[in-house]
Amino acid sequence: MSQPYASTVTPLFTTEIYRADLSDMPDFAVYLEEIDDTCRAFADEDEAGQNWSQQKGYLGYTSYGSLNNLPLLASAFEDLKAHTDAHAARFVEILEYDLPAGALKLDNMWINILEPMGHHSNHIHPHSLISGTFYVSVPDGASALKFEDPRLTSFMNSPPRKEGAKREHQPFVYEAPKPGTILMWESWLRHEVPINLSEDIRISISFNYSW
Repeated sequence: MSQPYASTVTPLFTTEIYRADLSDMPDFAVYLEEIDDTCRAFADEDEAGQNWSQQKGYLGYTSYGSLNNLPLLASAFEDLKAHTDAHAARFVEILEYDLPAGALKLDNMWINILEPMGHHSNHIHPHSLISGTFYVSVPDGASALKFEDPRLTSFMNSPPRKEGAKREHQPFVYEAPKPGTILMWESWLRHEVPINLSEDIRISISFNYSW
């Protein structure tokens, strides 16, 4: 087979995932223990959230339907907001959005405690610009976050990818966090939390930013 003439490949319409890790911050272990204890205390006391989780078939606890204004309720979450504010602003700059100063605002923030065998099905975050999660407890075997190629429904006559294909060519990509990880993405990006195969609970705090 003859060799092709010189050519170039240009990546277009990229989908970017933002990751930061707070594990290098001073007194990280103390902060993580404080926020872990606070999440567990909320889960024990928030009967409305417990009921909402049960009604929605969420195996564990989430404050999404009851208490999603966490920075106003505990100092640990107020401190977390300071971190997510800074990283969300940086992500928006990376994405080159033209936003007025001060336009980016935290809409909501909520706790997720996923029990063994629990999961969160494929979804997006409507009416938001940037969504993300801070990971508090990620035991061995706990779920990574699974992202779906937003073009997936438009693929036509596409063969499967080769084994070992580049990550950016995969239809699904998994991002494995650790305690202290912040992940952010554009809110239209479909994602899910696969089944928690750990024998322990997985604790995270999710949030949305709008403008």
